[in-house]
Amino acid sequence: MAAHFDRRLRKAAVTTTVAAVAVAALSASQAPDVTADGNGRQTTADNMPTSDTPPEESATGNSPYYTDLPPLNSPNPSPTTGPSSPGSSEAGIPATVLDAYKKAESELRRAKPGCNLPWQLLAAIGKVESGQARGGRVDPNGTTIGRIIGPQLDGNGFALIKDTDNGVYDGNSSYDNAVGPMQFIPSTWAWAGRDGNGDGKEDPNNVYDAALAAGHYLCRFDWDLSDQGDLNRAILSYNNSQDYLNTVLSWLEHYRKGTHEIPDGTGSLPVGRSDDTAAGADPSPGGAGASTGSQTPGATPGPTRSPSKPPSSGKPTDPGGPSTSPSTPPKDPTPPAETPTPPPTPTDTVHHLENAGTTGLTAIAGDTFAKKVSTRAETKAGEAVGKVRIRFTVVGDTDAAFIGGDKVAAVTTNASGVAVAPALVAGEQTGGFTVRATVIGRTVPGLDYKATVTERVADALASTGETELTCTPGGEFADPVQVKATLKGAVADQVAVTATLIKSKDDPTENDKGPYFKDADGKAVRTLTGRKTDANGLLELPKLFADDAEGTYVLRLTTPGGGRLDITLKVAKAAESTPDPSTEPSTAPEA
Repeated sequence: MAAHFDRRLRKAAVTTTVAAVAVAALSASQAPDVTADGNGRQTTADNMPTSDTPPEESATGNSPYYTDLPPLNSPNPSPTTGPSSPGSSEAGIPATVLDAYKKAESELRRAKPGCNLPWQLLAAIGKVESGQARGGRVDPNGTTIGRIIGPQLDGNGFALIKDTDNGVYDGNSSYDNAVGPMQFIPSTWAWAGRDGNGDGKEDPNNVYDAALAAGHYLCRFDWDLSDQGDLNRAILSYNNSQDYLNTVLSWLEHYRKGTHEIPDGTGSLPVGRSDDTAAGADPSPGGAGASTGSQTPGATPGPTRSPSKPPSSGKPTDPGGPSTSPSTPPKDPTPPAETPTPPPTPTDTVHHLENAGTTGLTAIAGDTFAKKVSTRAETKAGEAVGKVRIRFTVVGDTDAAFIGGDKVAAVTTNASGVAVAPALVAGEQTGGFTVRATVIGRTVPGLDYKATVTERVADALASTGETELTCTPGGEFADPVQVKATLKGAVADQVAVTATLIKSKDDPTENDKGPYFKDADGKAVRTLTGRKTDANGLLELPKLFADDAEGTYVLRLTTPGGGRLDITLKVAKAAESTPDPSTEPSTAPEA
């Protein structure tokens, strides 16, 4: 409370005129097309949201957020009640929270280098969503001390998002609430969640998990966040509000100019919130709960209701005599009409999902699947349902993903009720996996599609060397074996090659004598697996050795796809040199 009191004194000491001018200058310099009115509130020429992301697919469901702007670096600082800088806790970032942002940036630089995600953007979003996890109230593992839960999204002043997680994350089995320091709604966390601290769990209340999830969320669609247009689109997809965009951009610019680390739990909490009609009201005790719309930490949220007048009893004020007053209800009043039930949304009418013709999902490692997953949403009567969001998720132990590297994609059904997933790209890991289609915002059985990644193939192998491969007994071959793999005449890269020293061309059994390779312990090995061609289709085998058995041997190389090559190896003693008669000393006859 001392921090809040100090900040109120500081704000009160600055004249309205100076504050308005300063905020206007800050807004104009930090966010495009932003100005400020006479009260220092942000305004824009066009304050309409510009994101195509629907609330149920946004990170936050367009939940409320903090509206405080960064502290001003005024040449005439406001008076303070203490020796410390009043902006230090506002501008500083709690140590664990800051570490989570930087680790998320590092991971995204590796996983999606073209996104160019700055950790300062995560800090800016974390500031406006939860006040940096309520001033850094986290345990040593980065989990918030008490859950941060936003108001229920029941359509009463907010988006209408019915429960999607049975209350697992938000404690609400009727509607969804935004959860955690980055304020993810459960329906988005279900596909965007990540394990950022390596504990095997994806917890929206953990700042490491939430920061990494936010990074991946902002980097979807191959956005390049160094481009202002992509940056704006990414932020608006997080929370679809032009004012939200301007506020985040202001904090982003502020953090880019420099910030500092502060101890966990010492950060100050913002005061203003986007849905707060009493702007500037002081947060309730505990601070973070009121300032993020959360309940008491750890408590299950209850329904949120708007203030309303008590219902009339329906009885006249003077039942004993007539009244001409228009305010007096009749003796036999007509009962008030019931509020009409809103018509069902397209999503409400979905009964099941059907395969829209997808078969044969097979691709070679590294290739794009020729066919796409296609799903049709239908009513109970089998009629098509358009304008329904379908979530496609890659499930199983696989490195296959949708184009762009994401494991999850959301697509809206067309007028025929069909949603087509983005193209699937096979990874290097072979085997089967599943693509699961589910309806976003409605609990109906999912539809699974089986997919298979097969290994890379080559239909031909050729030796790149012309030298005959020979060796003396007990020696080693001077030249290595090098081959080139092709598929229909084109280079076949990353193809597995098996090399086996066989008994003969007619007997492919592994030989028990003659040439051999060596394993890591120096023991003889006559079959090699797991070797792959390089980007040019080339493969050089390890050095070959020979035992004491002389003879002619066969090294057979094979590939998936039918490539085969037999190489002859000879083990023989070195030929003895024959003296040249012309060089032998002559013996002269005796006289």
